[in-house]
Amino acid sequence: MDIQSAVLQSIAAHAGAYTAASDAIWDHPEINFHEDFASGTLIRLLRENSFSVETGLCGLPNAFRAQYGSGRPVIAYLGEFDALSTLSQKAGCAVREPVESGAPGHGCGHNLLGVGALAAAVAVKELIESGAVQGTVVYLGCPAEETASAKAFLARDGAFAGIDAMLTWHPWDYNGIWPGGSLANVKMLFRFHGQSAHAASSPHLGRSALDALELMNVGVQFLREHVPDDTRIHYAVTDAGGASPNVVQNRAEAVYLVRSPRLGDLADIRARVEDCARGAALMTGTSVEIEFVKGCSNLLANSALDEALLESMRSIGVPSYTQEELALAASLHAALESPETTLARLSRRCDSRTREALLAYQGEALYTFIAPYTPGDAPVIPVSTDVGDASWCAPTGQVSAAAWAADTPAHSWQAVAMGKSGVAHKAMRFAAATIALTGARMMAEPELLARVSAEFAGRIASEPYRCPIPADVVPRL
Repeated sequence: MDIQSAVLQSIAAHAGAYTAASDAIWDHPEINFHEDFASGTLIRLLRENSFSVETGLCGLPNAFRAQYGSGRPVIAYLGEFDALSTLSQKAGCAVREPVESGAPGHGCGHNLLGVGALAAAVAVKELIESGAVQGTVVYLGCPAEETASAKAFLARDGAFAGIDAMLTWHPWDYNGIWPGGSLANVKMLFRFHGQSAHAASSPHLGRSALDALELMNVGVQFLREHVPDDTRIHYAVTDAGGASPNVVQNRAEAVYLVRSPRLGDLADIRARVEDCARGAALMTGTSVEIEFVKGCSNLLANSALDEALLESMRSIGVPSYTQEELALAASLHAALESPETTLARLSRRCDSRTREALLAYQGEALYTFIAPYTPGDAPVIPVSTDVGDASWCAPTGQVSAAAWAADTPAHSWQAVAMGKSGVAHKAMRFAAATIALTGARMMAEPELLARVSAEFAGRIASEPYRCPIPADVVPRL
């Protein structure tokens, strides 16, 4: 039996267990290092499949490392399993109807992601067990991707050391290679402390924390003109100091998120935003407390690995769907309010012939194509992911698989509604087979891994990894 047939056979043999696990995790959405049910479900499956498991990886709750085999190469699969707050939604329902109002929901499909990556690891484990390939397969359980960028903490503390390549996937609305880089970011809290006073009778005794916060925001507004054009600086006022206008506010708080496609630019921009806060405090006679919340790096693409993933994806072929599955996708597609279609975004980076082929899918409720890919010519996608930090530690590849109706945005109730569907389960198995086959090929074909490794070494030679999270920062649990 060849490697591809063995991978497909493994995933088919365990399909019932994988569907049950992903659905159970969907039924128990958890966030921000509290993913006890999800991590426990995955760990149990891994142990049942003869993996040794180390829990509490790098001191992070629900982070773990599972391993099978010995020696090199070491191929790792990255699994995520956290949900998003307030996105509770009934499965298969084409109108907004939460299971529990205000509760979390799997709006980014991590119930599928974590189990799909596990399915790939198990398939490679069975190849090692049979003697078809040699090496070590690792599954890294990564909590709190949405809120805390846990992979950045893991990268900072050495969890990815000694790994030759890492693979993962993400539920999306189309099939393809993750098409480019991402945005590095840092998130910070600014708490201003002042002095209360009566705003009419003794304003001279007051020191307004809200004035300081507003001055900081004005300073950052002017700063935006003097940073690279592709920088993004977002903020939200989380405490305006109270609701009484006749009292000088003695407290105020804002959270800032700074993004850049280049990790090297981020530290400088972050320092300048912090200086705006310190200057505002100085101007108002207040003080400011700066708390670093999280950070993650931009994604380093690896063309050699991406081409291998694309070859695997095409060799396996996209799933076929039942009329019932297509009808559900159509009902969810009709419920979208999308100003721009995925096809429009993809076609902007294609030649005319490929663009014409893509646009033939216009109006489809479920995208069944594999997106075109041009090595080295992919744009930066304006999102952030802590997979970026993994990609600075070892060559990393990522694919997307159509688990949602066409044009469905991530972090939406429509994505939650598709999370237990046949479409989602097929996407999970398709992605698992793609990344399993690619990982097995790197074990069986030393020349492929050598190309992947050489490209990675060249990328980081002039700019080694510098984790955006300071050494003394601990996760907000």
